[in-house]
Formats: sequence, structure tokens, C-alpha cells
Amino acid sequence: MYLKKPLWTEGVAEQANSNESSPPSSLEPESESASAAAAATTAVEELVNSVNNQRIYREVSLALRTGLRDACAEFSFLRLRGLRSFLQSLRSIAQSDSTILLFCHTQSIPELQVVPVLFQHSLKETEDERVTSLDHIFSVEPMKITSPSSDAEVALALRVLEGCCLLHPESSRLANKFKAIQVLMNILSTRGVLEQGACLDALISITLDSSANQMDFEACNGIEEVAELIRDKQVDENLRLKCGEFLLLLLGHLNRREMSPMPTINEDIRRLLGEEFASLIWAAAIRFGSTLDPEHKLTALHIQACRLLKSLDMY
Repeated sequence: MYLKKPLWTEGVAEQANSNESSPPSSLEPESESASAAAAATTAVEELVNSVNNQRIYREVSLALRTGLRDACAEFSFLRLRGLRSFLQSLRSIAQSDSTILLFCHTQSIPELQVVPVLFQHSLKETEDERVTSLDHIFSVEPMKITSPSSDAEVALALRVLEGCCLLHPESSRLANKFKAIQVLMNILSTRGVLEQGACLDALISITLDSSANQMDFEACNGIEEVAELIRDKQVDENLRLKCGEFLLLLLGHLNRREMSPMPTINEDIRRLLGEEFASLIWAAAIRFGSTLDPEHKLTALHIQACRLLKSLDMY
């Protein structure tokens, strides 16, 4: 979905501008002519904005319905198509505050919600299906078969989850109803590097604004899982760096709160990763709890994560 400016708005805007720039009539007082032109311009702008908002809302709703239809499909390649459509839509939506507000409104409508579909299909934990009955062999209706989620599908679903939670914080609380933390921690401990990297980004997006998810993360021994990855020198270095960035962002966010849902996180980091690592991360995390410019924040985050890894690899 690409949200483009409609061509008809340019003509209306030019007409409104011409009304403003046209000289007042000699038969009318200048003040009356100016006020009439201003009123006409305001009315045109209100009409244009109203029609444009309706158009964008229809486009956003249509894009979500199309993506949801494919994301609920039985075959992985169709679900992948739906997830790609979601990502394309989220990138377009994130370009302006008005479209973000429209997206948040759509997520209050159950049939347009994205997060439940992600956990019911692409991120669904598969169980061993054992044949308990042979009725489907002798029946007329064929047995329904759903293909398992591929690695690419899981990684893409995690990116969509991350985007939904960043644009619509309520989505992180909705994800909690589907035991999101347990699902993501299972992915982090069993899947490959591609899914693990996307999983860490998704974990940040669903935990920072949700105390319930933070408590679930602590209950699932999340810090232990992340510490195990960052300690293991056999793990991909980029993944270890992402683990460091994850800890920096999480600790920086929690340190700003008076009552943290994870009161033992500081002690856990010291116990699992050592005193030097703990000292470095506490000093660095303060910066990421402040209002840094986003571009400088990403650069500083990467630099600090590299320092954390070096402090571990020295021993």
C-alpha cells in the first residue's frame, strides 16, 4: 500500500491559493473581500481534509483486510504474501501522524486487528499431530492440512509484530492475551539467527510499554536466556550485539520508573554477566533512558553494545 497525495487536491489547493492572491473587487471594500476569500479558503481546506481522510481510511482498511485474508491461509507461501503486505502498509502508515491515528483506530475493530492473526497462524506453536481417528479417510470431506511456519515466515511475522506495537502501543497489551512472551522466548531459544534477531527487536517493542509483559519476561527467566546468548562466543556476533542493545534499552527504560516490574534485573545482570559488565551497562543505560536524538541514539547504542561485548570477551 502506497499512500499518495490525490491529484485532485492539487487543483483545489491551487484554486484556494488563487483566491487568496486575487485582487479585491473595486465594488467591494477590501476588508470584506479579504474575509470572504479567507472563509472560502477555509471551507475548501476543510472539505479537502475530510475527503482525504476518508480516502486514506478506506485504503488502510482495504490493505489490512487483504493482508489478513492471506495471513490466515493454510499455506505458508500465502501467509508470507500477507505478511509482506502488512510490512509495506506499516511503512506507508508510519510516514505521518494522521495515518498512524487512522491505523490505531482500525486496531480497535476486532476484524481488522493484526496481532491476534500473527499468534494464531504464523507464530502458532505447533504440536505433534497424532492420528487418533481414521474417520477422515472414509469421509467425503478432505482432511484440513495447515503447512508449518517457515523460518522466513516467523521472522517476517516478528517484524510485523514489532511494527504494530511501535505504531499502536495497545497492541503490546493485546499480545499479552496470547502469551506473547512465552512464544517469543521459545523462538529465541530454539530458532535460527534470522528469527532470533527479529525476536529481540519484537521483545523490546512489546515489553517497554507493558508491565504485564515485563513481568512475564521475568517469569520466563528472560534475562538468563539473553545472558546465555551474549556469553556464548560461538553465537553470531551480530546477534550478540543485538543482545547487548536489548539489555541497554530495557535497563534504560526500567531505570526511569519508580516501581519497576522487574526489581531484580540489576542483581541478575551482575550475577550472570559479572561486575564489570554490570557497571558498564548501568552507566551506559542512563543515556538511553534520556531524550537522545533517534539517529544519535542508534549510533551510541551500537557503540555501547560493542564495549559490552569486549568486556566479556577479555575473560
